[in-house]
Amino acid sequence: MSILNIFKTQLSQVIQWENQDPNLLWYKFPSKRNEIKNASKLIVAPGQGCVLVYEGKVVDIIEGEGIFNLKTDNHPFITSLINIRKNFESEHKLFVYFYRKAEVLNQGWGTATPIKYVDAVYNIPVEMGANGNFSYHISDIAFLFTNIMGSKEHYTILDMQHVIINRIPQFIATHLAEKKYSFQEIDANLTNIAREVMQGLNDEFAQLGLTLSDFKIIGNQFDEATKARIAKVADITADVTAAKQAGLDYADLEKLRALRDAARNEGGLAGAGLQMGVGMELGKKFNEKTDEVLQSGNADTVEKLRKLQLLLNENIITPEEFEAKKKELLSNL
Repeated sequence: MSILNIFKTQLSQVIQWENQDPNLLWYKFPSKRNEIKNASKLIVAPGQGCVLVYEGKVVDIIEGEGIFNLKTDNHPFITSLINIRKNFESEHKLFVYFYRKAEVLNQGWGTATPIKYVDAVYNIPVEMGANGNFSYHISDIAFLFTNIMGSKEHYTILDMQHVIINRIPQFIATHLAEKKYSFQEIDANLTNIAREVMQGLNDEFAQLGLTLSDFKIIGNQFDEATKARIAKVADITADVTAAKQAGLDYADLEKLRALRDAARNEGGLAGAGLQMGVGMELGKKFNEKTDEVLQSGNADTVEKLRKLQLLLNENIITPEEFEAKKKELLSNL
């Protein structure tokens, strides 16, 4: 090595993460030969940490901000470098990595595939998409470096976002199943769901060297098939409620609907001409069942009128039939 080259390798050098990219979590200080020069200064800025990797091992982590003189500083590993250095030929190969200590805020997440679970109340399959945001910080850089980042020169916030997002849906699905939330209860409990899911996620992310400081579920969306099932459940629930209010059994209401549809369907049994007078027979059964429902039990006239109104609302009887039967009931008062 020439005198000039020896002199050049011993010039003072400042090692720092200058103009820190806000999109990076991890940054390798660029050095052609990864050498520590005798008079180098290491600068760790606020919101940063530094990892020193010597001979393939993490030998020191500097978590506090400051300026460290690599010739005289008393930091443990830097002192050991000074002690083993031998003249100009003993430049030490060292990888210097900086990492972001500051909080990573408001990272968006969304489910790429639906969250699937079975509604515990209505026993129907539910598929739901969800979205929100989260914040986190690095809590164990040695573990994160060893198991996730490795020898990469850069590791971005977007890279880590993918790692986190892929774990979220399963935790939400498990939580919904454990708590047995109905689809009707999810919107009202989003804050509670998010808080409890965050606890489970933090147990998972502790194994990655991360800590979630915030996790929110902002919105959710059911898929079309689930919406159809929910609409059907809502219709049946409304029918049951209406039938009860009219003093009518829901099963009887369904039978009346079936008879109504069969009797009025011109393309059904009567239209197909399967037997003579089948349409008239269905109509007769329909009228008999209607009268049976109205006269069932010991209902008073007011209750029978409520039943009569429900039958009209369901198009089971015509307005003319409604008026005739109402007149008949009122005449008995």
